[in-house]
Amino acid sequence: MAESGYVRRLLDEELVDALEAHPAVLIVGPRAAGKTTTAHQYARSVVRLDRAAEAVAFQADADAALAGMEEPVLLDEWQAVPEVLGAVKRAVDEDSRPGRFLLTGSVRADLDAATWPGTGRLIRFTLHGLNQREITGATARPNPIDVLADGDPSALAAPTSAPDLPQYVELAMRGGFPDVALRLEGRARERWVESYLDQILTRDAVDISGRDPARLTRYFEVLALNSAGIVTDSSLYEAAGIDRKTARAYEHLLVNLFVLDVVPAWLTNRLSRLVKTPKRYLTDASLIGAALRTDKAAILRDGDLLGRVLDTFVAAQLRPEAAISIKRPRLYHLREKNGRHEIDLLTEFGGDRVVALEVKASAAPKRSDAAHLEWLGDRLGDRFVAGAVLHTGPAVYGLTDRIAAVPIASLWEGS
Repeated sequence: MAESGYVRRLLDEELVDALEAHPAVLIVGPRAAGKTTTAHQYARSVVRLDRAAEAVAFQADADAALAGMEEPVLLDEWQAVPEVLGAVKRAVDEDSRPGRFLLTGSVRADLDAATWPGTGRLIRFTLHGLNQREITGATARPNPIDVLADGDPSALAAPTSAPDLPQYVELAMRGGFPDVALRLEGRARERWVESYLDQILTRDAVDISGRDPARLTRYFEVLALNSAGIVTDSSLYEAAGIDRKTARAYEHLLVNLFVLDVVPAWLTNRLSRLVKTPKRYLTDASLIGAALRTDKAAILRDGDLLGRVLDTFVAAQLRPEAAISIKRPRLYHLREKNGRHEIDLLTEFGGDRVVALEVKASAAPKRSDAAHLEWLGDRLGDRFVAGAVLHTGPAVYGLTDRIAAVPIASLWEGS
């Protein structure tokens, strides 16, 4: 049962279902995304393995330390005592009753281990940063991806109080890390995110891989400048002054640290000349501000950066929604090689059905703003379920029979 004052997460219902059906659950995700806080709501015993006094018994004999603990047992920062995972494996092999163990912690052991003893025994979930549906307490509202998958984008109701463009940028720069999004303001918030990014790039990444923090930081700044962009690998590594092999290693590392999301290109035999280049997003728009040392006023003056920030913000709203959607969608982007047509985000469901989304820094998009969506709908026929132009204005209205203009805020609230 969730504690009073706990901010409910979209993942909560999935976690409850998993604990009722499986013996052990592992929660991974970005540092400071709220993994421990969420897992704590469902545990009867909590062991913080990054505290020496609590870890010592598990270091001596993890199997004996686990025995007799009231279940579910939360093993927080489990990677601090890696042998505890073997003890969980043995306990589950001997007794596979559901709801026995919760584990949270760093991705480091995933990267370091040659083998993963949790396979087949741990159900793995990713807890992303807070999105606006969680921040505003609207977790009981329908999943917007599921609403769009029903084929009527206008069913996403107009928000009761629509932000304007500067307010959207403010929301993006606030980000989804709970400590920032729920408690901090102004310069205190900026300091927190800058410190967070410094910890990731100069401590966590170096501890895991031994990478040069200066070069990794430079590469991350290039990614921040190009977040939500479709940029060739060579453009990125040349701008960062590194080689292809190093860039690939950095990208893999940043994805595993959950600060970079690589969205693949959507390909279909119904369309030719589509680019295969992925679209790279920082997972939280506030990291763009921290990496580039920029603020809301500067973003509003730079049209290119503004578009990237809004697209990155929208992707951060949809990422946790896709993870819990009953439709089990996959997220993609689409672009022709000649650049004539481009779709910001595309969700593919079973049966090769798609919903396509465009993000516009406009308060009143016109039908011409849906030209790429119309093009895709004409070519896909019935496989094109719906399209939406997500904009910064207050109103929901139709642009064609299957495409609507929808405020970005309709993803989390509506009248």
